[in-house]
Parts: sequence; structure tokens; C-alpha cells
Amino acid sequence: MEAMDQFKTEGTCACASMEDPRFGELDTVIEKYKGSPSGLIQVLHTAQKLFGFLPEDVQRYVARKLGLPMSKVFGVSTFYAFFTLEPVGRHRIQVCMGTACYVKGAADLVERLENDLGVAVGRTTPDRRFSLEVARCMGCCGLSPVMMIDGEVYAKLKPADLPGILSKYE
Repeated sequence: MEAMDQFKTEGTCACASMEDPRFGELDTVIEKYKGSPSGLIQVLHTAQKLFGFLPEDVQRYVARKLGLPMSKVFGVSTFYAFFTLEPVGRHRIQVCMGTACYVKGAADLVERLENDLGVAVGRTTPDRRFSLEVARCMGCCGLSPVMMIDGEVYAKLKPADLPGILSKYE
């Protein structure tokens, strides 16, 4: 029986053992927000903080505990950009794809990062060191193209600059 089928029939979560203390913490928050219109978002924030991301089995657990359809939980999980369904890396790389950055070569930066890291945008390296993302605008148009790693801005970049920058995070 697949893990998801087992969850559906037995009410277990494939991501971790139900004895995992994170579920106890999550249950406390679920009870606090059960029935509240904004409760689902608060519960999902807590779940992501506890598990690092929102795997499907954790979403199913939340749906069952809140008495909501899985489609509602999944819809909220995928609608808001601050939720992630994939494990995230220790270092979050964001490349600005706003107009100024795009015109000045941001797409070339993304291509180089995808090649060097071996992952596509929206994914995490297998060693979970880096997550690669794009952003609409970082408000640094005069410094374009820019990227941020863990909140630190790197400006006026060229693809050749990237290996040296990434080496700081090894």
C-alpha cells in the first residue's frame, strides 16, 4: 500500500512518525485556530515552521484535523508565495527578474545558476545547500541585475561573478 493510501485509510502521516513531537505542537495550534476564518493560514505557517515545508501528507493531516477538504488546504498552500511544497535549502538564492534586471541580463544569471547548481528555478539542490528562486522586483533597479542570497544583495552581476559568490556559502 502506498504511503498516501495508507494515510487516507489509517489517518497516518508518511512524512514522520505520529509520535513525532512536531505533531503535538501542530495539534495545539490546530485546536487554537479551529473554526477561525484565518485559521488555516496560521496552521499552515506553523506546519511549515515545524517541518521546513508543506509536504502533501502534512497538508492532508491539517485538512483532516480542521475538517476541511484537501483541495482547500492545497489551494491555500499553493496560492501564497510564502508557503513552499518543496524542501528548502540552507541558502535561498533569489534572482530579480523585474524589468530593469531582466533587460540587463538577469535571465543569463538564472541560466548560469541552473547549470552550476544542477537545478531548475523553484527547486533545491540534492544536498539541500541552495534553493533557487526568481523574484518579480527587489527594488534595486539602479543596481541591476541583482540577486539576493539569504537577504544579502549582490548587484551589477555578470554570470562570471556567480561561482565566486556561491563559494562563500559552501
